Amino acid sequence: MTEINFKDKSVLVTGAASGIGRAAALAFARSGAKVTASDVAVSGGEETVAMIRAAGGTAHFIRADISRAADVEALVAAVVAQYGRLDCAFNNAGIEIEHLPLADSDEDSFDKIMNVNVKGVWLCMKYEIRQMLKQGGGTIVNTASVAGLVGAPMQPIYAASKHAVVGLTKTAAAEYGRAGIRVNAVCPGVIRTPMMDHAIEREPRREKMIQKLHPIGRIGEAEEIANAALWLCSDLSSFVTGHQLAVDGGLTAI
Repeated sequence: MTEINFKDKSVLVTGAASGIGRAAALAFARSGAKVTASDVAVSGGEETVAMIRAAGGTAHFIRADISRAADVEALVAAVVAQYGRLDCAFNNAGIEIEHLPLADSDEDSFDKIMNVNVKGVWLCMKYEIRQMLKQGGGTIVNTASVAGLVGAPMQPIYAASKHAVVGLTKTAAAEYGRAGIRVNAVCPGVIRTPMMDHAIEREPRREKMIQKLHPIGRIGEAEEIANAALWLCSDLSSFVTGHQLAVDGGLTAI
């Protein structure tokens, strides 16, 4: 089987300061990519870049708030200025700030979640696709969630935002497939990240509860989502577009 190879490819990863984004940035770099890591968290993003460089990879960091059009436009322009083109984009940045039933949700949370998770992905694709059209193609992977495939009690706004990411992904794939641009989404189950670790520390019994949700019997690892994103961006998935790849330990199978 052909190995995934991103040698000399220009790859943008948003939400790269920690968790899935950091794992993906590191994995792309190990596969030969020139990585642009972006996040609002400067110290974490710079740490990701330092890790890539320490391992002999090529990377730089750009702070960007993906909910702001000017930031995203400047981000894509900076990628092109640095590396000449944008071959792959992993639009991973997102937030999850609610733990209430729908009737108790508040407007401020709705606006914050939608601004980052939906508007942010839309803006990223808008400017990424414009660049990819100029250069003759590219690949995009958006981070959705199993909450973009099924309901998510106590997270109604988050679920709505991730369903929207799936809709944007399908539509962009249909619109730009003939232009050589593939667009897919990865839909993680519950993944072990610093945020998840902190939640388990506060409530240790939560870990066993989460494990039971997954037929595979454990929580996922950030590297497993990164591997899926690399495959979707690579030539190995050349006939795949408009797809929502559930990487969820079987959660949505039951």
